[in-house]
Amino acid sequence: MPRLTRDRATWLAYSQLALWGFFLYGFGPVVPLLRDEQGTSAAVAGLHSTAIAVGALLGGALFAPVARRIGRGRAAWLGLAGVAVGVAGFGTLRPLPATLAAVVVIATFGMMVISGVNVALTAHHGPTAPAALTEANAACAGMGILAPLVIGATVDAGLGWRPVMAVEVGLIALLALAALTFRVRPPVASPALSVAAASPVPPASVASPVPPVPAASPAPSVSAVVSRVGEPAVAPAGALAAAGRAGGGGLPRPYWIAWVLMAVTGSIEVCLSLWTADVLRSHAGLSAGVASAAVAAIVGGMFLGRLAGGRAALRYRPVPLLLVALAVSLTGFAVFWVAPVGWLAVTGLVVLGLGNALHYPLAISIALAVAGPAADKAAGWSSYSMGVGFGIAPVALGWVADGVGPHLAFLLLPGFIATAALLTLRLGRALRPHDLDRHDVRHAGTARPAQPATSHTSI
Repeated sequence: MPRLTRDRATWLAYSQLALWGFFLYGFGPVVPLLRDEQGTSAAVAGLHSTAIAVGALLGGALFAPVARRIGRGRAAWLGLAGVAVGVAGFGTLRPLPATLAAVVVIATFGMMVISGVNVALTAHHGPTAPAALTEANAACAGMGILAPLVIGATVDAGLGWRPVMAVEVGLIALLALAALTFRVRPPVASPALSVAAASPVPPASVASPVPPVPAASPAPSVSAVVSRVGEPAVAPAGALAAAGRAGGGGLPRPYWIAWVLMAVTGSIEVCLSLWTADVLRSHAGLSAGVASAAVAAIVGGMFLGRLAGGRAALRYRPVPLLLVALAVSLTGFAVFWVAPVGWLAVTGLVVLGLGNALHYPLAISIALAVAGPAADKAAGWSSYSMGVGFGIAPVALGWVADGVGPHLAFLLLPGFIATAALLTLRLGRALRPHDLDRHDVRHAGTARPAQPATSHTSI
């Protein structure tokens, strides 16, 4: 089993994503409170999720050109700085148009953080990238546990939810100060991967309008990333380029299946984040403060699931692992939905979080792996999938909830889970190469994986 090496650059990337997680998982419990404060309906309050979707679209469009111009590391730091500015506005402004605009700013720069971390870790860790991405998302979920708890505490203390926004700004400033003090740089491609990236590749394999940068995930490692975790080997540079031409836009068909899958699983996660507290208040009888804090149960389950999932991603194929995760999510949802009391509903949320933990990390690792030299472009496009999920599903659920109540409206989620399972099965079939008889494809995943750089000079 390949070993994941965590250097200072890796821990920096984990920390950057964790600070985004602190806002993201705190944002969900805030929306019902903001709805009460602004006196709007659930559907109108759900427009804050649409604002995240708009920001995701903008961030996805901006990431590739910004990364090409200033580098991925600086793009991620620019993203965190923009998040801090947006969060400060969100915490101080009160009118609905102002809070919506602030969320757009936050999401735009937040998507740059996500894309920068995902692509940098993929390039830095090569064959062990799925495990690194899972651990990065575990760090994201770990910090996300704190946000609902802090919100619940400040609400019960009569301070409201806004002090949590000041905490987010302070944490971003603290991380930037620590990185400057200890001269920690963002991840770059490991030396072995950089050598591979320097080898000639067919021109068609770089047909993306975003030229590969030195830290991009190299074409020869694409098959290793996917097939190393047990999936049938994906064709290397030339075959992927042909698939990209067939699918249009320079990205192969499995990428687009993973793209839709991320949109659906994102819908599951954002609906839970925004409206779980409402169900706990209306169906399980919890107070506003306790219900907001209880959302941490989902994030806690995701944190535990991603800690275990990092190891599982090194041992098992991603598609069966994702199907198991979806089954766990469905089980947890069933317990949560039927629970008439708070403790049982929270138990279901923990199980639900365990399943949700692996949805995004596995899907994005496959998507970036099959993208090859177009990793920056693929990361940018992946933000659009999140935008679709965040923009449509919560507003639809809020609209249904205004008519039948949040508890019944939550029955949309099993439909999302079933759709995600069907897409996962389709993705598994698409990852099977049409030229499995080729020697270089059959054995692409059996080569000894390159070790990521550990020297602090590469950080």
